Amino acid sequence: MSLSALPAFADNYIWLLRDGRGRALVVDPGDAVPVLDALADAPPLAILLTHHHGDHIGGVDDLRAAWPDVPVYAPEEARIPQATCRVADGDRLALGDWRFTVLAVPGHTRSHVAYHGEGLLFCGDTLFSLGCGRLFEGTPAQMHASLARLAALPGDTRVCGAHEYTLGNAAFALAVDPGNPALRARAAEVRALRAAGRPTLPSALAQERACNPFLRCDAPAVRAAAERHAGHPLADAVAVFATLRAWKDGFRG
Repeated sequence: MSLSALPAFADNYIWLLRDGRGRALVVDPGDAVPVLDALADAPPLAILLTHHHGDHIGGVDDLRAAWPDVPVYAPEEARIPQATCRVADGDRLALGDWRFTVLAVPGHTRSHVAYHGEGLLFCGDTLFSLGCGRLFEGTPAQMHASLARLAALPGDTRVCGAHEYTLGNAAFALAVDPGNPALRARAAEVRALRAAGRPTLPSALAQERACNPFLRCDAPAVRAAAERHAGHPLADAVAVFATLRAWKDGFRG
C-alpha cells in the first residue's frame, strides 16, 4: 500500500492511496489535473469527499467525465450534488481490500465527515498537524467534541489532513505552549521538512496528542495560556478551545 499527497492550489493535498495491484482511492480532489496525471493508467476504485468546500470537490465533475462509473462517497449534503453514494456516521465502507469507517465530525462545516481505516485518517479540514479547521458552520462545542473523537483513535494512526498548514500552526502552538519539548521537536522537524520542499503530512496521531494545542485543552499549560489571552478564568475545556480558536483566527506569527 502506498500513500501520496498530491499538491493542489496553494496548499491543498489530494490524498491518493494505492495497493500493489494498482487500484486506488482518491480523497478530496479539489482539482482534477493532479489526479488525472497520477492515474493516467486506470480509474480509481472510488472518490471519497469529506465536505462541500470547492477546494475539496472542485475536480469531481472532470474526474467523473473521464471516469463515469467511479463512485463518489460523500456525506448527506445538498451542496455535494456529485455524490453517488451517501455516507453517515458509523457506516463501514469496503473498497477493494480496504475497509474504512465513516466518522461524523461537525465543526468546520455542519456535515463534515472523516474516513478512518487501514491505519489512516482522512480528516479533511477538521484536524491538521498542530492545528484544526476554522469554524465556518459549527460551534466550539461541536468542534471540540469532533477533535476529541479523532484524538481517541489509535496513536499510530496517520493523520491525513487536507492542507499544508503545519509551519504556521507550529508558530501558533509555540506561542501557546512554548515549554512543551515534544512540540519544540516537532516544530524543528517541520521547519526542516519544508526547507527541503517535503510535506509535513501525514503525522502520527500520538504526536498530535503530544503537540497540538487544540487536542490539549485540558493540559494546564494550554489552559493557562488561553486564560492569559482571554484575561479571565475559563470554565471548561470547550471554553479553552473556543479561546484558542479565536486567538488563532487573528494570529500573525
